[in-house]
Amino acid sequence: MLPALLCGAVVFPGLFQGFRRLLRSTFTHWSDADVVCVSERLVSSVHACLATAAGVAVVTACKDVMTDSHWLVNGFASFGAPYMAHDIYAMYLSHYYTQKVKGHSAALGGHSLRMARAFFAKDRMLVIHHLVLLLFFLPVTLFFRRGLGDFFIGCFFIAEFSTPFVSMGKILIQLGLDDTRLHRVNGVVVLLSFFVCRILVFPFMYWSYGRQFGIPLHRVPFHLPPHCNVGNLAVLAPQVYWLLLLLKKAYRLYRRGRGRPKTS
Repeated sequence: MLPALLCGAVVFPGLFQGFRRLLRSTFTHWSDADVVCVSERLVSSVHACLATAAGVAVVTACKDVMTDSHWLVNGFASFGAPYMAHDIYAMYLSHYYTQKVKGHSAALGGHSLRMARAFFAKDRMLVIHHLVLLLFFLPVTLFFRRGLGDFFIGCFFIAEFSTPFVSMGKILIQLGLDDTRLHRVNGVVVLLSFFVCRILVFPFMYWSYGRQFGIPLHRVPFHLPPHCNVGNLAVLAPQVYWLLLLLKKAYRLYRRGRGRPKTS
């Protein structure tokens, strides 16, 4: 567990710094805000791809959803923990440089408590989400499960599948490709992957449990300890919130496309 934790503490900050250097030398006209924002998105995509691969390996290997175990669960949870902490820092750094480009950093006091408060006000849900995963779900995964439920932890890993497409959308905007077919297709993939892997994954987990023990899907919640249902709701709630934001954004883009005059 400790070697995986130390490896993650080296890999993710190292990738972030490596991407920053590569982008700064490749896109010389980009501001620090552009470089940091895209670097953070690229690291998020790397983490998401690794999490998805680990989740698929765990889910396909665990035939018994309660008692089967897989070494990747604790291994990847430990490896990915430093990413959560680092991503909060990377998001803050992106916010700081964005405010600096806009000329607001001096008014907010540079790197200061006021800047941190402004960052938290802007990205409150994401910061809380990362902190909950780091401070609550990580200890539960590593120390309090008594070796049970690796299948379900694998399902949570797979939920990261949509992240690279979300990041690609941001990067395409950064490259000025937000009015292209690629961006529109990516937007559709974002909605579908987010809905399947972050929303439908919850009824899938309940269905898998019910199938194993011969319980109808609608009765499964009543056969689980209350803290399991509460924990799932705590994870599901922000996913529903972010899905609604994605749908609103997609609708705005659709309206903007319809309102654009046609050219012959």
